[in-house]
Amino acid sequence: MLVAGVDSSTQSTKVVLCRAEDGAIVDQRSAPHPGGTEVDPEAWWAALRQAGEGLLSQAAAVGVAGQQHGMIVIDRTGHVIRPALLWNDLRSASAASDLIRAHGGTGWWATHTGSVPTASFTVTKLRWLAEHEPANAKQAETVLLPHDWITRKLRAGNGGGLRAGDDITDRGDASGTGYFSTARGRWLPDLAASAIGHAITLPRVAEPAEIVGETAWGAAVSAGTGDNMAAALGLGLQPGDVVISIGTSGTVFAFSEVPAADPSGAVAGFADATGHFLPLVCTINAGMVLSATASLLGVGLDELSALALASTPGAGGITLLPYLDGERTPDRPTATGVLRGLTTQNASRENLARAAVEAVLASLASVGNLLTRHGVHRRRVLLIGGAARSEAIRTLAPGIVGSPVLVPAPGEYVALGAARQAAWALGGAAEPPAWPSPPAREHAGEPEPDILRRHEALRDETAGWAG
Repeated sequence: MLVAGVDSSTQSTKVVLCRAEDGAIVDQRSAPHPGGTEVDPEAWWAALRQAGEGLLSQAAAVGVAGQQHGMIVIDRTGHVIRPALLWNDLRSASAASDLIRAHGGTGWWATHTGSVPTASFTVTKLRWLAEHEPANAKQAETVLLPHDWITRKLRAGNGGGLRAGDDITDRGDASGTGYFSTARGRWLPDLAASAIGHAITLPRVAEPAEIVGETAWGAAVSAGTGDNMAAALGLGLQPGDVVISIGTSGTVFAFSEVPAADPSGAVAGFADATGHFLPLVCTINAGMVLSATASLLGVGLDELSALALASTPGAGGITLLPYLDGERTPDRPTATGVLRGLTTQNASRENLARAAVEAVLASLASVGNLLTRHGVHRRRVLLIGGAARSEAIRTLAPGIVGSPVLVPAPGEYVALGAARQAAWALGGAAEPPAWPSPPAREHAGEPEPDILRRHEALRDETAGWAG
């Protein structure tokens, strides 16, 4: 029996077709998404049809994982009111500050929702909509996350036939909205209403292994989840596993038995897709820093990696603070990049490439260390994401992270996790199916604590800088 997993990410839709009994991938395809930080959700549906052609129709069950936090507002007729605002759209930064002040400060938010909202969170986008597009806000009957919307389309064919109140989400993705109590597993509807200015209908939160509907071809549809939650499921995370994921964004997350509540706002206290928890830190700037540096140097990503490895630890004294597009952790939505230590003696392509790779790794290592304050006891570190294909990233990561790093074989772990959830729902067992863990190669290296210290010193020194 075959199941399908969908990863609707910022940049593309990936579909994997797997055997339900062991997760072996039978086929997979992808299709691109348009760029930008606001997108017509129909583009995601078109990409899913393209990537899933010939695959989805073979599946007995389908699970959808999507980029977290995005805001899709729906009117009472079931139509999308405006393009979706994505997680990396930071126009709602001031709305985040307003909401934090209006509801008792950072400690209140951490206690009640598990997270302190930044511009990425859906609740801040609702407030932005109310302030800047009041006519659109007034029309909003419900608000969906990207995976909710795609699940709606799968359940209803062309999107028709569903009424307000028929929509479905899961606790993992819901925990990234800013109006869901992660610890209690329930919505906080008054927070959503306060943000947008009136009461709205919120999706029903499904059980982790629930079948929530059926596709036009008769396949079961599972609850779906957020992309990071699906990656955890695809990797089969256990207590003590910490994942560093370097894609468009950077994330560090871990499996936990207990919810996190960080009043500083750095650690998001998310739920996972299995009934447990997934404390997570996220950076806006990750893989795109490498792409931008490669473009600046006039090379491809493989050559950037080779240039970085031709340099030495510390990049000849150059330190890059990689907040090129603002930053989420630390919360600096108006920040820009800072390059320190550049001289006529060290101004080489190799050193600039090395500085970029070190910057991405140091940024994630620094914020990832915060997880240890919230019940995470690091046993092993896994490195995934598109940038994990870079030899420089794999080689330099152990020294900067401060421990050996396991790099699983390249794979679509978000889509694989969505497929595993679909198989779980289809089988009806108490636990997800025991698919084999992906093969992984261990990378080790000499510790390079000076790189992390230089990054954190520059980060702290620039904390009060504007723009």
